[in-house]
Amino acid sequence: MAFELDFERPLAEIEKRIQALQRRGDRLKPEERTQITTLEEELERRTRELYADLTPWQRVQVARHKERPYTADYIKLICEDFFELRGDRRYGDDRALLGGLASVDGQTLLLLGHQKGRDTRERQEANFGMAHAEGNRKALRLLLQAEKFHIPVVTLIDTPGASPDLDAELRGISQAIAENLLVMARLRTPILAIVIGEGGSGGALAISIADRILMLENAIYTVASPEAAASILWRDAAFAANAAEAMKITAPDLLALGLIEGIIPEPLGGAHRDHRAMAAALKEAVLTHLAELRQQPLDHLIEARYQRYRKIGIYASEAVGVTPSN
Repeated sequence: MAFELDFERPLAEIEKRIQALQRRGDRLKPEERTQITTLEEELERRTRELYADLTPWQRVQVARHKERPYTADYIKLICEDFFELRGDRRYGDDRALLGGLASVDGQTLLLLGHQKGRDTRERQEANFGMAHAEGNRKALRLLLQAEKFHIPVVTLIDTPGASPDLDAELRGISQAIAENLLVMARLRTPILAIVIGEGGSGGALAISIADRILMLENAIYTVASPEAAASILWRDAAFAANAAEAMKITAPDLLALGLIEGIIPEPLGGAHRDHRAMAAALKEAVLTHLAELRQQPLDHLIEARYQRYRKIGIYASEAVGVTPSN
């Protein structure tokens, strides 16, 4: 897979030199074979150095990469069986949110996740991963089924946000999201949420009230896109990189703030470069965290979930010579 992002241009140049030599095939001279080996080693070294120190805006670009694995890809790679459940029983089915019963390593779980679509037709059908009200109501229906049958829940989050169009408003998108938040906060079954790409706004929040939230190494999780924040703060979306830096939306930043519980490492160069390796790492994380959550009594789990969200936003500060007032 070619290096396509702007900040990857130095890597793309090395890759082009390697490909030019490889096209010579059997006509390669011994010194050219040695050159290929040297260039491949240099490419790996420089890729490792670059991805070890990405800026927040660069991580945004990686999180949005068009070849990044989506929910449907993970379903194929980690599930021995998956039975999709469709529809909200009120309006219709929303292809932006996939959900169903999955078997992973012999364990049954409810899997919910956003789906952006690969080609133009799929993207239009899935509304680029932006769920409508019926998508969130479908998720709610499946969550209640999981609670009824004592099935743990795993959600995969990858959306720019909830659908902002008129149809979403007419069908009650805000109420649908609010109902999900209320139900997930007290759902009597373990919930694990994983941000696999973009975790944007209410669309992400609608399925990310959980006992634990994990993020892929180059995923982002934010109340608004950097472009939207820049338009609000600086009246210009061109300041998106500044907004990404200020908003603390990357996995390392959010782990330091205590908003997530863990980071799942990605293959060298990002999840889009090796779907199978990324799926294997995600599967291991799912099995590990669910096993730990299942060991907790349900009452303790619900109370811990409540306290998890009560603590968000608490910070400590020190002021010399100032005594706090009652």
